[in-house]
Amino acid sequence: MAKTPVLTPQAEDFPRWYQDIVSKAELADNGPVRGTMVIRPYGYGLWERMQQDMDARIKEAGTQNAYFPLLIPQSYLHKEAEHVEGFAPELAVVTHGGGKELEEPAVVRPTSEMIINEYFAKWVQSYRDLPLLINQWANVVRWELRPRLFLRTTEFLWQEGHTAHATYEEARDFAARIHRHVYADFMQDVLAMDVVLGRKTAKERFAGAINTLTLEGMMGDGKALQLGTSHELGQNFARAFHTQYLSKEGKQELVWQTSWGSTTRMIGALVMMHGDDNGLRIPPRLAPTQVVVLAIKGDDAVLAKVHEIGGALKAAGIRVHVDDRTDTPFGRRAIDWELKGVPVRVEIGPRDLENGTAMLARRIPGGKEPVAVEALAALLPTVLEEDQALLLKQARERRESRTTDVTTVDEAVEAAASGGWARIPWATLGEAGEAALAEHSVSVRCLVTEDGAVPDADDAAGNVAVVARAY
Repeated sequence: MAKTPVLTPQAEDFPRWYQDIVSKAELADNGPVRGTMVIRPYGYGLWERMQQDMDARIKEAGTQNAYFPLLIPQSYLHKEAEHVEGFAPELAVVTHGGGKELEEPAVVRPTSEMIINEYFAKWVQSYRDLPLLINQWANVVRWELRPRLFLRTTEFLWQEGHTAHATYEEARDFAARIHRHVYADFMQDVLAMDVVLGRKTAKERFAGAINTLTLEGMMGDGKALQLGTSHELGQNFARAFHTQYLSKEGKQELVWQTSWGSTTRMIGALVMMHGDDNGLRIPPRLAPTQVVVLAIKGDDAVLAKVHEIGGALKAAGIRVHVDDRTDTPFGRRAIDWELKGVPVRVEIGPRDLENGTAMLARRIPGGKEPVAVEALAALLPTVLEEDQALLLKQARERRESRTTDVTTVDEAVEAAASGGWARIPWATLGEAGEAALAEHSVSVRCLVTEDGAVPDADDAAGNVAVVARAY
């Protein structure tokens, strides 16, 4: 009789496979209010690693962290019409507090442009106060009608950056810097995610922005997922909040602004881009545990050896965990670590002890081989880097092999329906074609140049639209 698989196979039901991993790898549970989630320690450990690396990159760009209130006076949202219109369907509004009806309802932040601009207007007086570069790590609430853990939840965690500059060029260049050197470099170098950098169309642009830069990734089922955005806000919010400064020439000028954000959605992307039918595959540079050393049996000598190996690997700079739970069957533990995607398992039993070897199991390429115990500390850093590179290579090959160049809307729809992406000249597609795609649940994920770079303008000659079905 065939053994029941731990996970629903991807090819059988990709959404069910995703839910299985999130649950069985102990990443998250559904919260008590529809659309909310409880992030479990293993999932939060991934977020902490993401936070630490991105926070360092954000600070390297000259940005400082701050914190702004969760509750925003409702009147603030009406100061920028396009912004409030874009977020109105998702708002959660507090009307009572302390047992009384509030004089003015408060909105639970869906994003913080409005409240941050209120304070930017107070803090910026002179050109000497610019640029003003602020980031916050926080939660936001957007009432989600079709929730899915990590991908779309009513409450999620993120970072949101907000900056004010003296000129359009400075703001434009800073938004591009965050897009490329914070988000793209992090996603490619740490998460091993293949991302396409591009420019959103006017229809897909952030509410209140004059330009949105995006990073789009192809998931295992061929759908796209937006992984981060960096927005040029122009002077729209500065005009609404009268955020101005005295220039060197003694004139009052409006500031130019940016905002940019990335979220716990990256954990969902990690599952869907790298996971397989055996579970997660965590990139070694991200993994809270890079190597787990498992005792196969509860022999005293074996237990002593696994702790000795664990100490040697830790001294070599490897993030290691020793699993000496020999009261739990070895097979069950091995499957659990495989499901959680730990890059390498080092397995030690009495026979291995006699031979002076350990069994090395690599999660990302798969396979096992015996390795001399004394060689582990020198070998494993190379193994981990090889596996990091392999994940990125596999993700890129998937996207390239499943992206088709087309010339008509029908061909674009067909490519998306068959589990892939399409590239079509923007001059051919245009806004009318974009609307036609939407009737088939296909969207323009971004605009790129013919050679894949980020365009300088929506209507630049040679722009290509990357289209797909998306989460």
